[in-house]
Amino acid sequence: MENRLMEQGQVRSLSVVKTGEKARLLRVDAGRRLNSRLASMGFVPDTEITVVSNGHPGPFVVVVKDVKMALGRGVAHKILVK
Repeated sequence: MENRLMEQGQVRSLSVVKTGEKARLLRVDAGRRLNSRLASMGFVPDTEITVVSNGHPGPFVVVVKDVKMALGRGVAHKILVK
C-alpha cells in the first residue's frame, strides 16, 4: 500500500518538503542506530513536523514537538512523510 501512496505522490521524503509546510511522519527508512537516535529526538510515527528552513545551500531546520533542530540532508531524505 505504501508503494501505491508513493506513486500517487502522497508519500515523500522530508527533504523535499518546502519551507513553512507541515508534514506527518510515516516512517524512517534507515538502520537501527539512526532510527533509535531519531526516535529519541521525537521522530516517531504520526508526529507532525514543520519545516522551518529548506534552503539550498543552507541548513535543513525543522520543528518537532516544539523543539527546533537542524538535520543533515541525507538524514532528512530517509524520513518519509505524508
